[in-house]
Amino acid sequence: MAEPQTVDEYLAAQPAPAREALERVRATIRAALPGASETISYQIPAVAVNGTTVMYFAGWKNFVSVYPVPSGDDGFQQAIAPYLAGKGTLKFPLRQPIPYDLIGDVAVRLAAQRAPR
Repeated sequence: MAEPQTVDEYLAAQPAPAREALERVRATIRAALPGASETISYQIPAVAVNGTTVMYFAGWKNFVSVYPVPSGDDGFQQAIAPYLAGKGTLKFPLRQPIPYDLIGDVAVRLAAQRAPR
């Protein structure tokens, strides 16, 4: 299979459960970061703000992931703790409700921390 050239192609190639979750992740990020652009980088969707890539998301057999992990206060750290998988990854199991609001918060924090002002 050819490498995806667009986010739409990437999503279309995912198995149904991951694709449905990823479409909601994408919509959540778009709502949180209006005007952000999308591309494929490292063979997964990437989101850029003001020309700087601020985050990535990807689908897997049993979970969806968001990269990297932003810094935040104690309350935010507690909220993301169940999803931390390694130093720079948040994993959201497909068999559990996905906290899309938290993913939106992650997007806003990453944009604030990584994008040029």
